[in-house]
Amino acid sequence: MIHREDREEIAVLRLDHGKVSAIDSELLALLEDRLDAVAASAARALLLTGSGASFSAGVDLWRVLEGGETYLQGFLPAFRRTVERLFTFSRPVVAAINGHAIAGGCLLALCCDYRIMASGGGRIGVPLLRVGVPFPGLCIEILRFVTGPRARQLAYFGNTYPPEQACQLGLVDEVAGPEVLLDRALKVAGQLAAIPARTFQLTKRQLRQPVLQRVEHQEAELEDSVTALWNDPEIHAFIRAYMQRTVGRSD
Repeated sequence: MIHREDREEIAVLRLDHGKVSAIDSELLALLEDRLDAVAASAARALLLTGSGASFSAGVDLWRVLEGGETYLQGFLPAFRRTVERLFTFSRPVVAAINGHAIAGGCLLALCCDYRIMASGGGRIGVPLLRVGVPFPGLCIEILRFVTGPRARQLAYFGNTYPPEQACQLGLVDEVAGPEVLLDRALKVAGQLAAIPARTFQLTKRQLRQPVLQRVEHQEAELEDSVTALWNDPEIHAFIRAYMQRTVGRSD
């Protein structure tokens, strides 16, 4: 589901879970394990990418509908934990976005320090509200951290964007041809890895600590409401209708 390849001092993790690397409990558990392994290794930077036409198409909504509250009791805390782990990872993290990065897949990319997206037909965005579900608190703060005042537009309307427009909106930092995407991402990762490790770590913490502080302040008040909506039968009916419209399945 996640393949690791070391390119000198850079650990490359490639998501390869089903057709579109949809995010489920199993993928999250394995990503956490891989992050722990990279953190314990001599790697000086991490590169995260996907397989085929997708970086990740987001949360596996069929699993949410099938598993209901029992599944979500494990999934939602695991998703939050993995997002925070990636967002605060002590080493430089570069995303090589090889294709579609939708909703949860986009949020994983936003956790990274630098994002390069392949030119072509891939799209990226956060259509959570179109699906009917709210953002977990940490995720909305990461969206705000990366995109600033554009976060409201991106969250409310939930559009997905081609690479060049995504770059203009701040969802990605640059666009590269598919044939050079990995090489370009490795070069950027190498540049960040060349910074003294403790200096980079402190700067990253200075930049990101306010995000975690805002989340800590909000979670006691709002996160129960987020969980309740993800579990709400009316929201599940909305999700099912969305899935029927977009992918044509009814299961």
